[in-house]
Amino acid sequence: MLSKKTKYGIKALTFLAKQENRTPIQIAAISKSENISLKFLESILLTLRKNGILGSKKGKGGGYYLLKDPREIPMTSIMRILEGPISMVPCVSLNFYEKCEDCPDENKCAVHNLMLQLRDSSLSIFRNTSLADLTQNTN
Repeated sequence: MLSKKTKYGIKALTFLAKQENRTPIQIAAISKSENISLKFLESILLTLRKNGILGSKKGKGGGYYLLKDPREIPMTSIMRILEGPISMVPCVSLNFYEKCEDCPDENKCAVHNLMLQLRDSSLSIFRNTSLADLTQNTN
């Protein structure tokens, strides 16, 4: 299940991506528009800033803005920053692989094989969807 952190992060990023220019947007404006708790949103946006997705400006006219063009931000990046591994079990993760202690042979494991298919399908969608694509579907 998608965490609220990731859901709200995607909503906030989509809001920022819809802006005509990259001028900073106050966090209160994002919070109000997307119906996200201000405190929770602050934490999410800070994480995205620390990971190179957002920039911020303090003071009058300050706020958050995208550092890259929305077409250059794949959903794989957002998902990994906010959600962590894309796979549902560690034995099929590309970036966070761990062998399952209870599994003697991954190649014969029904769960492993099912989760490989699920991971590959999810990755295909996330890799081929940019932040810009989300703005096209939410007008």
